[in-house]
Amino acid sequence: MLGDSTAVGLGDPAPGGGWRGVGSLLAGSLSGVRYTNLSFTGARMRCVRERQLPAALLLRPDVVAVIAGMNDTLRSDFDPERVHDDLDVVVGALHAAGAQVLVTRFHDHGEVFRLPGPLRRALHGRIAQLNGAVDRVADRHGALCLDVHRMPGVYEAAAWSVDRLHPSERGHRLLARGFGELLTAAGTPVPNPVDLGLDGGRRVTAVHHVGWLVFKGVPWLCRRGRDLLPHAAGLVVRELVSRR
Repeated sequence: MLGDSTAVGLGDPAPGGGWRGVGSLLAGSLSGVRYTNLSFTGARMRCVRERQLPAALLLRPDVVAVIAGMNDTLRSDFDPERVHDDLDVVVGALHAAGAQVLVTRFHDHGEVFRLPGPLRRALHGRIAQLNGAVDRVADRHGALCLDVHRMPGVYEAAAWSVDRLHPSERGHRLLARGFGELLTAAGTPVPNPVDLGLDGGRRVTAVHHVGWLVFKGVPWLCRRGRDLLPHAAGLVVRELVSRR
């Protein structure tokens, strides 16, 4: 597993501490595999290329899932062509090494985390550019692509952890099941498909949501809003001009 905090498993606490997440769940659905997770929180696509890919190639993997790119969209220096080039190197190298590669098209995060209108439109546009880069790389190398936006249940509150940024246990199970279905369709045996029954984590209440919003959500929005604000302001100006 390569990628960012979602790939790490944030949102799906493991019994005894740490995180389980989509990668571990997917590995458990396969037979006789050795699972390694090289992802880390905060990773951008360049991190995957420069820090995670070399270690992955040394392991001679058969299947690799990559979940990355959202952190790039939240930064002021977002460059979809650079993201594309980095992902292209990652997927191309893994494919050349004989691995079956799984990549991810992302959902509309504004549907999950209720951003103000201009910021939401700015992020929506960037995610569309990210998904376009993913599509091009997947088509070039024959990677299996999970379209999270089209997954049933992905916009339900139960699919997201209290921070509304990372999947909950159910959300991680949805991702793992989706990846497993892609592998099955491609001819890779998945003898123990991931089900959606919950067996860990904690029940998220309204108190948790309010507490997170006050102490973490608003500070996060202020930090990321500063990164997205110049782009969002440009969108607003262009919208006003187009209405004249």
